[in-house]
Amino acid sequence: MIATSGKCRLVFTDLDGSLLDHHDYTYTAALPQLRELETLGIPVIPASSKTRAEIEHLRTELRNAHPFIAENGAGVYIPVGYFPDQPPDTSERGGYWVYSRSPPRETWVAMLASLEGEFAGKFDYFHRAGTDGIARMTGLPRERAEEANQRDFSEPAQWLGEAVELDCFLDKLRSAGANVQRGGRFFSVSGDCDKGRALTWLRDAYRAALGAACCHDLAIGDSGNDRAMLEAAETALVIRSPAHDFPTLSRSDGVIYSRDCGPAGWAEGVSLWLSLENSPDCSAGG
Repeated sequence: MIATSGKCRLVFTDLDGSLLDHHDYTYTAALPQLRELETLGIPVIPASSKTRAEIEHLRTELRNAHPFIAENGAGVYIPVGYFPDQPPDTSERGGYWVYSRSPPRETWVAMLASLEGEFAGKFDYFHRAGTDGIARMTGLPRERAEEANQRDFSEPAQWLGEAVELDCFLDKLRSAGANVQRGGRFFSVSGDCDKGRALTWLRDAYRAALGAACCHDLAIGDSGNDRAMLEAAETALVIRSPAHDFPTLSRSDGVIYSRDCGPAGWAEGVSLWLSLENSPDCSAGG
């Protein structure tokens, strides 16, 4: 259970390209800051396109017992008993209180299957590809590919056709009721959700549990599917990427841009945030 000190400070972090290196998925450079945050009692909350199973694997390595946001914001998972009371609008499953605004994965699998005739051979998706196909698509070991296929609320799709036909494909999905978020190699097909709305909901759950008037939070990300989260937090840390430009934000205040990439940039930005994070307690929500 989280300590109810009345103070609310949170770190929401993307994984691939942010906490995890873009090339080898290591996080060694961030370990000193991860330990410092744990010592200070500041939860580190993964917010990723990864599945519950994938994030659980990393949480075990990091000895992280805090909530997390999976599948690009489609699911928020809070360990049962973490808060004194179960948050409203959650259901209990698999040892978690789960919050989601998205219909289950099967909805999106059926939607994608319905487009196979019109766009034959022009896209693939995880359910159809299976574990071996996912391993080929992603380069993941088979065990990790199995974890990536254990989805609850979304379905990743990969476009294989001509670029000129992509907009038509995406329009078909959106007109059928899907929210489509673009990642590095895949499109995440799910319901009306994103990392920003998941962050806002979970931040409010922390405030309610802690009896805190406000919450000083940091969101960390490197790409377009992190934009909503970077916009929603009090402070945004944008990680430099070796593969693409910084995502464009509508805000200019409260934004830190790292000089280093991946976990080194993560460590750099978190250290700066901690040095600046001396705001007095506030009386209104934030």
